[in-house]
Amino acid sequence: MIQVTNTIALNEDEIDEDFVRASGPGGQNVNKVATAVQLRFDALHSPSLPAEVRDRLLRLGGKRITEDGVVIIDARRFRTQERNRQDALDRLIALIRRAAVRPRSRRKTKPTRTSIEQRIDTKKRRGQTKQMRRHINEDKP
Repeated sequence: MIQVTNTIALNEDEIDEDFVRASGPGGQNVNKVATAVQLRFDALHSPSLPAEVRDRLLRLGGKRITEDGVVIIDARRFRTQERNRQDALDRLIALIRRAAVRPRSRRKTKPTRTSIEQRIDTKKRRGQTKQMRRHINEDKP
């Protein structure tokens, strides 16, 4: 079991890892050893996630979520398979933790009387400034 939060724990069977050849540093080793990790987690059908966390995760995932609701994380930052594996898992856990935090609901507020008066006063001053810029017609008395 992988502990994500106090209430959420993922079963290791829900996570699928594929190893592929990575680009980047590593010299000739890059061409021979599959060190990059492609982690897959089926968030849509996971029994470990509560419904509200699942919904937020699917919204937060962005381009990492497929149409089938699978989270795909590519990790190829490090030269070793083990470090890339841990990096992918850490990134998945961080994403689920972000989804586990319930966003605060927005409360409607009224502008204060002072702020309304300041806004109107500013508008009046701006209008007077523009009025002073107008061309004066001397034909009218």
